[in-house]
Amino acid sequence: MRVALVYPEVLDLARFKENRREFPPFGVLYLAAVAERAGHEVTVFKVADGDHVRDFTGFAAVAFTIPSSATYGVIRDCRRDSHYGSDPLILAGGVHPNFYPEQTLLDIEPDAVGIGEGEETFLHLLTRAATRRFENIDGICYLRDGAPHRTRPRTLLKSIDQLPLPARHLLPEADLIMSDRLSTTDLRMAHVMFSRGCPFPCRFCAAAQTRIQYRSGTSARQELVDMIDRYGIEGFAIVDDNFIVNKNKVRDICSHITDLGLKWSALSRVDTVDAPLLADMASSGCMEIKYGMESGSPRILKAMRKRITAEHIHRAVRSSRAAGINVKLFLIHGFPGEDRHTTAETMDLLAEIAPDIDRVSLFRFVPLPGTYVYDHPDEFDLHHTSSQPGWDGDWGQYHIHHNDTHWWGTEEQFAEVQAGYEQLAAMVDELWPDRHQLPRATSSATPA
Repeated sequence: MRVALVYPEVLDLARFKENRREFPPFGVLYLAAVAERAGHEVTVFKVADGDHVRDFTGFAAVAFTIPSSATYGVIRDCRRDSHYGSDPLILAGGVHPNFYPEQTLLDIEPDAVGIGEGEETFLHLLTRAATRRFENIDGICYLRDGAPHRTRPRTLLKSIDQLPLPARHLLPEADLIMSDRLSTTDLRMAHVMFSRGCPFPCRFCAAAQTRIQYRSGTSARQELVDMIDRYGIEGFAIVDDNFIVNKNKVRDICSHITDLGLKWSALSRVDTVDAPLLADMASSGCMEIKYGMESGSPRILKAMRKRITAEHIHRAVRSSRAAGINVKLFLIHGFPGEDRHTTAETMDLLAEIAPDIDRVSLFRFVPLPGTYVYDHPDEFDLHHTSSQPGWDGDWGQYHIHHNDTHWWGTEEQFAEVQAGYEQLAAMVDELWPDRHQLPRATSSATPA
C-alpha cells in the first residue's frame, strides 16, 4: 500500500538562523518505520503556511500529524486544498488531536483520529482502508451513526524497544544533521528520543502521556551507531520531555554509549539529578543539561505545580558544574499571578546562580491547549480560549513565537507583567549576551 505521511514545518524556528532547523518529526518517522516494516511504501510530505497544497493521487492512505495547536491551521488547509485519488483512507493524529479528537474529526474530516500511542493503531487502521470498519480498533475517534465515537483507550506498549528505528532515510539530510545546535559547539549532531512521557503535573505543560517509557541502552546504542555510520555524527541531543527521571534507566543508556565518544545534551528537572548520576552522565559524554527552572518565585512555582524549590535549583546547578557539565536554564515569565514582586524574586535567584550558568532561554507564558491552565480558564482568569464566548476559532494564536498576547488578568496586571518581562529580559541579555537562544518571548512549553 502507498502511504503518505504529512507534517508541518515550523518556519519561525527553521528560518530564524541560517541552516537552523527544528528537530525532526519523530512521531511521523516512527509511524513510517512501522509501516515500512509491515511492507507498505511510505512517502513523507512537509508542508508550511503558503506551501500546503500537495498531490496525493495514487496514495491509498494519507495521514496528517498535528504536533501543536499552532500548526492546526496549516494541516487543516492542506487537508482541504490538496488533491486526492479515488478514495484514500484519511487519518489524523498528533498532540492537538490527542486532546481534541472530536473537534479534529468534525473539522478536518478524516476517517479516523488517533488518540494516544500511535504505532499499533496506525497499522490496524491501514488494514481497514478498504472496509472502513473501525469499531474494534482501540485508541481512535471516528464517526458512528453520524456522531463522533471514541473506542476504548489503547494500552501502552510494554517495551518501546520493539519499535524499529525512526525512518530518517525518508527525510533529506539537511533536516536531520545540524552543526549549530549542541550547546555552544559546531559539532555535527542529530536529535534522538530515548524515552516517552512525563509523570510530573506542571500546569503549563501539555504532556499527552504521564507514564514514562524508556528505551534500553542496547537500543539507544544501536541508533547512535547507525547514525555514526550513516551520517558521521559527533554528538546528539536528547529531545525527550524529561529524560532524567529513572536513574537506573539513564545509567543503562550511559553505560552502553560511553565508548562511542559522542558529546550530548538532555533536558531535565532540577530535582531528579544527583552528583553520582551527573558524574556517570559526564563520563558518557554529556556536555550540557537544560533545566526547567521556570521561575525564582516560590509562589509562582507552587502555582505552576513544579514541586521544586530554590534549593533544588541551586543544588542541580552546583552539582552539574562540579561534574563538568554545562547548564542551560529555561525561564517562563508571565504565568497567571506574576507581578513585580515575583519578577524580582526570579531576578534575585538568577543573579545568585549566574556564575554557573552558560545559557538561558527566556520565554513568555502561553496557555497552550491541553494544559491544566487552558482547561481551567475561570480559575486563572484567562482570555481567548476555545471554551469561552466570542472565541474566533483561531488555534494559530497559541503559537510560541514572539507571543505577547494579554492572556489573563486585568489591563493593570498585564502592564505590570509587561514591565517585569522587559526588566528580566534586559538582565538576561546583559548576563548572557551570546547565549545563542531562540528569539525571546517564544514558549511556555519548556521542560518539566
